[in-house]
Amino acid sequence: MAKRSAPEVNAGSMADIAFLLLIFFLVTTTIASDTGINRKLPPKVDIPADQFPKIKEKNLFMVIVNKDNKLLVEEQSMELKDLRAATIAFLDNGGGKKSELGKKYCDYCRGKRDPESSDNPEKAVISVKNSRQTNYGTYISIQNELVAAYLFLRNREANRLFGESFVSMLARHKDVNDTEDKDALKAKIDEIKDMYPEKISEAEADD
Repeated sequence: MAKRSAPEVNAGSMADIAFLLLIFFLVTTTIASDTGINRKLPPKVDIPADQFPKIKEKNLFMVIVNKDNKLLVEEQSMELKDLRAATIAFLDNGGGKKSELGKKYCDYCRGKRDPESSDNPEKAVISVKNSRQTNYGTYISIQNELVAAYLFLRNREANRLFGESFVSMLARHKDVNDTEDKDALKAKIDEIKDMYPEKISEAEADD
């Protein structure tokens, strides 16, 4: 009896299919990218330390976190849940006198105008100091509360001036399908940022 030859499998077409599948998955798969806290370090300045601009103590909002993740805000023990409200009160205080500040007087501030607290949002600086043993989750939560305080005030002023939240304005500025003049929208966004400039300083961590 004659020997029958085994049928051959055409591997060429299978390689093409595998290649097409690979391309399909590369095109359709969403690759998650790592995100972090948006912080911009100040530029290096070559001036003596004694010539740095001095910040009045009342314009500095001190947030200290110890190794046990406990908060000390303005030398007072505070729970994390109360940090946002305390930050808003500091930023929105507007305690400076109009006769002294002139055009920099904060007429839109709605705070208590306590002369012992911040003069205006432009002068207000938040200083955060952590222990090297502070839990990373606590650090992130504190940063979130501070940023949320700025966002609350920016949303308030954006709604008052433009009838739209600051968050919505940012989203529309990024939306390629939005038909509004992007330059005009950017000018509005910058105006709100100037009203409440985000000034969060990271002090050197303790051991």
